[in-house]
Amino acid sequence: MLALAGLVVLAGAMTVQGCSSSNPTEPSYNPDIPTSWAASVTNPFFPLPQGTTYQWGGAEEVTVEVVGTKVINGVTSTEVRDRVFVNGEVSEDTFDWYAQDAAGNVWYLGEDTKEYENGQVVSTEGSWQWGVNGALPGIVMYADPAAHMGEKYRQEYLKGVAEDFGEVKATNVGVTVPYGSFTGCVRTEDTSALEPGTREEKTYCSGVGQVLTAQPDGSGRVELTEVTGP
Repeated sequence: MLALAGLVVLAGAMTVQGCSSSNPTEPSYNPDIPTSWAASVTNPFFPLPQGTTYQWGGAEEVTVEVVGTKVINGVTSTEVRDRVFVNGEVSEDTFDWYAQDAAGNVWYLGEDTKEYENGQVVSTEGSWQWGVNGALPGIVMYADPAAHMGEKYRQEYLKGVAEDFGEVKATNVGVTVPYGSFTGCVRTEDTSALEPGTREEKTYCSGVGQVLTAQPDGSGRVELTEVTGP
């Protein structure tokens, strides 16, 4: 699984300023942290209703559950559990934390991730939390994605640990996955300063959220197959 931010990834009206700090000639990351937060994550392209479960299939089998809340650096976030399965056994188990600001932008506040082999934890690489060791949050979905077309934005930041970027590549996208057919969707591209050659395309549809993750050439598709809950 690639170490990219967001809900499902393959083996983040307010512009976030700054570029990769892995290059010392580039400016440091100084996001404009919101002072007002919404009670829940309701952005139509990234909704997280409590108690909802999403099932994914294809290149990986993934279960995503909106399980509760967690206070991160004084902000009550929505906690999401993301599990990847190989031959019926958990290979990765991650808790992600998201919060929506008053303008409707969704921020990524951190993750607690564990990789498993033969039922044993073998790595926690990629874990980070806003406010711990200098970690900072980033945007995962704008309130108005079309207004940020072609802009590269940070989804997360902890130097050497979490340095993923997103970019809105297209809007008004049509897509068909096992869960259904959708129009008016947003397609983004994720990259990582820690893995310069890594790219993933994600498609988000209004009222549902993320429905597809794939490589830019269309390979390695992980598609939404089922949604249950409220």
